[in-house]
Amino acid sequence: MSAMRIGIVTKEWPPAVYGGAGVHVVQLTQALRKVSGIDVDVHCFGGVRTDGAFGYETPSEFASANPALQAIATDLAIANQLGNVDVIHTHTWYANMAGHTASLLYGTPHIVSAHSLEPLRPWKAEQLGGGYKISSWAEKTAYEAAAAIIAVSDGMRADVLSAYPAVNPAKVVTIRNGVDTDKFAPNHDESVLQEFGISGRYAMFVGRITRQKGLAHLLRAWKNVPAEYGLVLAAGSPDEETIGNEVAALIAELQSTRSNVWWIKEMLPHDKLTAALTRADLFLCPSIYEPLGIVNLEAMGCETAVLASRVGGIPEVVSHKQTGELVDYATDHTKFESDLTSAISSLMGNPELLDKYGKAGRARAQSEFGWDAVAAQTVALYKSVI
Repeated sequence: MSAMRIGIVTKEWPPAVYGGAGVHVVQLTQALRKVSGIDVDVHCFGGVRTDGAFGYETPSEFASANPALQAIATDLAIANQLGNVDVIHTHTWYANMAGHTASLLYGTPHIVSAHSLEPLRPWKAEQLGGGYKISSWAEKTAYEAAAAIIAVSDGMRADVLSAYPAVNPAKVVTIRNGVDTDKFAPNHDESVLQEFGISGRYAMFVGRITRQKGLAHLLRAWKNVPAEYGLVLAAGSPDEETIGNEVAALIAELQSTRSNVWWIKEMLPHDKLTAALTRADLFLCPSIYEPLGIVNLEAMGCETAVLASRVGGIPEVVSHKQTGELVDYATDHTKFESDLTSAISSLMGNPELLDKYGKAGRARAQSEFGWDAVAAQTVALYKSVI
């Protein structure tokens, strides 16, 4: 009996991985490739790859087009190469149209992984202009026609059904993201701290500069956190100029009165990231929208306590008062920022509690978010749609 061939389509693939969806695709692919009877082809944006993927450049005629048009054009090139797979599995709206078009063309089942939803990210209109209407159309069309939709959390499943009421609830399945707790594990190498001049106790934020991640709220909240506590920001790749400038100004304002606020703009290599996470007293995830929040799992793997906003799938990862604490997100931003200040100050003032949360967090990541289980559930879904 021949192996089942899966065609995974993704915008991100190494070395160009900048978000949680990209991390998910890489680790899911690695786990699937260990499953007997499964072959995996990866088709990605960004040109030729040499590390286990077929890479596609944006067609030259679209080199200066709106990013949404560039994505659709690239999707059509990818769809043309998906005729020899048994199941197509796409990740994010950027890739959805490749799967949808190929499914129409070849009659191949198309599965979508829901990492985020365009209707819940209206600020993307700032980034894409009219392209936001295209991305929204692409996502809606693909979701409504898909053979199955994988939601990365129960919260995301509810959001899918709310955003797209025409979708049959029976085809939306929750398979939570995983984390490699061998890779994301305590790393006590202090050299990264020396490299960036980091000293003393600190909390840490890791993420792209986008409204979704709530960084501006955190920076305003930090103004009233006791100055003895440091803040490390591993934050880059602003979505668009306005949010990039706002964050830069808020960081500069903090740094004008505090010597213990460090901004690392480049993406940290894995070993440096885990070392910085391990050394942090507290990991901060102030997102205003987060389908699951892989970064929280990564911090938990490094045995670091987490303080996060209670949105989306985060409460399914961060167990309140066990592996960290949750703060309610409020559209009254002043209240949200005040609550963040209070929670940060209280937690940083209780190192024993932080240590307890950190140890419990790693145990939870190991027991409930292993990639082998994620791969097994995903393969079962593949088999169900053929």
